[in-house]
Amino acid sequence: MSTYLIGDIHGCYEELRALLAQVNFDPATDTLWLTGDLVARGPASLDVLRYVRSLGPAVRMVLGNHDLHLLAVYAGISRNKPKDRITPLLEAEDADELINWLRRQPVLQVDEEKRLVMAHAGITPQWDLATAQLCAREVEAVLSSDSYPLFLDAMYGDMPNNWLPELSGLARLRFSTNALTRMRYCFPNGQLDMICKDMPEHAPAPLKPWFALPNPVAEQGYAIIFGHWASLEGRGAPEGIYALDTGCCWGGELTLLRWEDKAYFTQPSNRQHDMAETEAPKAS
Repeated sequence: MSTYLIGDIHGCYEELRALLAQVNFDPATDTLWLTGDLVARGPASLDVLRYVRSLGPAVRMVLGNHDLHLLAVYAGISRNKPKDRITPLLEAEDADELINWLRRQPVLQVDEEKRLVMAHAGITPQWDLATAQLCAREVEAVLSSDSYPLFLDAMYGDMPNNWLPELSGLARLRFSTNALTRMRYCFPNGQLDMICKDMPEHAPAPLKPWFALPNPVAEQGYAIIFGHWASLEGRGAPEGIYALDTGCCWGGELTLLRWEDKAYFTQPSNRQHDMAETEAPKAS
């Protein structure tokens, strides 16, 4: 029985299956944790959703910002961008089933026995674990309710960017969604910056990656797993915080961490193979 954690898949179905084959993943005995952003940008978002859904209780996943955007597109709230490559999913005969399954997935995973916490973007330094769990449950409740289109319509925006317990309504839900699915940088007081996407060495002062600030959840003895930030290439986070998005859909790799022995496995993007074939000299 093994626990496998995989970074953002982004529609890279073939790479996902190849990576799981490397470790002989068995859904009857193993558990698969997924950091979110199952869909968009890669070639096979439909296949990814069908496969992950078929694994049933073997999967513990969280929603990412691209997953939420898919829900908004399907609800007619946001525009279907060609670069997301999700049209086959939107037009699939089982699209309704997949979308309704997806919107009922969590935005936070906590395993008390393993002392593991997973969110797509991470955990804001302004939250302890109890607050993170409360805010996640609120987002999950509205996503699984009949009023979820109202939330999806209101989730876009960068404000409020500072946590206050008295936040309420859609403003509170928007902050929680940004913290769990979009966050990268914070000001020294923990306030979110939703603009900067540069590498940490190029970020303007006084911004710092969220994981570079004291984090109450980490201080409570939990390991934190996150994806979302492909340009980190899995590096730069302190001990006990694991960045697993290594940009498979951009030509990087899909990365898996086996929790029991902290062994890493990677599967190169098929784009690397395609580019190599394109650049290779043709035989005469």
